[in-house]
Amino acid sequence: MTDLIEVRDLRLSLADMTRKPLLGPAPRLEILRGLRFTIPKGAVLGIVGGSGSGKSTLGRALVRLLEPSSGSIRFDGTDITHLSDADLRPLRRRFQMIFQDPMSSLNPRHRVGTIIAEPLRLHGFDGVDQRVLRALDHVGLSRDFARRFPHELSGGQRQRVGIARAIAMEPEFILADEIVSGLDVSSQAQVLNLLEGLVAEMGLTLAFISHDLSVVRRLCARVMVLQGGQIVENRETAALFADPQAQYTRDLLDAIPLPDPDQVWV
Repeated sequence: MTDLIEVRDLRLSLADMTRKPLLGPAPRLEILRGLRFTIPKGAVLGIVGGSGSGKSTLGRALVRLLEPSSGSIRFDGTDITHLSDADLRPLRRRFQMIFQDPMSSLNPRHRVGTIIAEPLRLHGFDGVDQRVLRALDHVGLSRDFARRFPHELSGGQRQRVGIARAIAMEPEFILADEIVSGLDVSSQAQVLNLLEGLVAEMGLTLAFISHDLSVVRRLCARVMVLQGGQIVENRETAALFADPQAQYTRDLLDAIPLPDPDQVWV
């Protein structure tokens, strides 16, 4: 299977503003520490870890919302590690991100149709209006949602709009960062079933960041566990849950109640 994403010796440090002196720059805090992994085309990878493990920072680096300090990220053979915004622009339509909090990522002053259409127009797509309507169809929202504002929607509906905005670009890779963490159980199930269907229908490659191992177990074929910015396990989901090798993974499994994996979602 061909790799869509290849990460080698990835490191990323950020300014630690909690320790900034009165004069001079803030000290650097190393968040990611020499990560090495690949994501094959069509794969669904779960990225898990506790608070401060570096999983969200890694996600933003993969779609180049953050620039790594060293190492490399290759997307479909192209090294994107230090590409400028101008050089990244032709590639951005090919990888998209769905954010955790749709209320902060959806412009409250714009109607849903405009929110989905903006990136399409930015990247020069033709037939934008029809693409918007098709995206709403794909995520199970009626076309009259195009006229609504984000505050008129439920949490699950807002997250579907975020998914619609991402898939309207016809990307190859989607990074989903904790996108069901703020939803009730029923809405979580609906969004996850939707993602599962879209992966199969569109041939998407998906990296799914979550602290909820029960969600990852249901959705992802492979799981990568981060601790302190390092990979402690990267294995097929069934094998990891059956026989976790790292104590940190065992602690995560013990801390989170897991439902029956054969339970039917509605």
